[in-house]
Amino acid sequence: MRDKSKHYEEANCTVLGISFDTPADNAAFRSAHDFPFDLLSDVDRTVGDLYMAVRDPDDAFSDYPKRISYLIDTEGIIQRSYLVTDPGGHADEVLADLAALQR
Repeated sequence: MRDKSKHYEEANCTVLGISFDTPADNAAFRSAHDFPFDLLSDVDRTVGDLYMAVRDPDDAFSDYPKRISYLIDTEGIIQRSYLVTDPGGHADEVLADLAALQR
């Protein structure tokens, strides 16, 4: 997503990341990885629960949210959800879906 951020900007699309980390941790991560978009903090996992990103407590990676993305239109309606298994190809897939929605 980071490497395609200019394409999202050109499509008038806002990209947000959400993690279970603190705002300070997110700010440090954003700076270290040169992210051009905001990283929001969901320490109490409220948003994660709403968007089904919280893992089962017995999952080895339960401290981390699932890699899920949502394409949400200007009316706030989820148009597409993605369980991200290929981060490299994910940005292009979302851009293609975004272009189709904007036609």
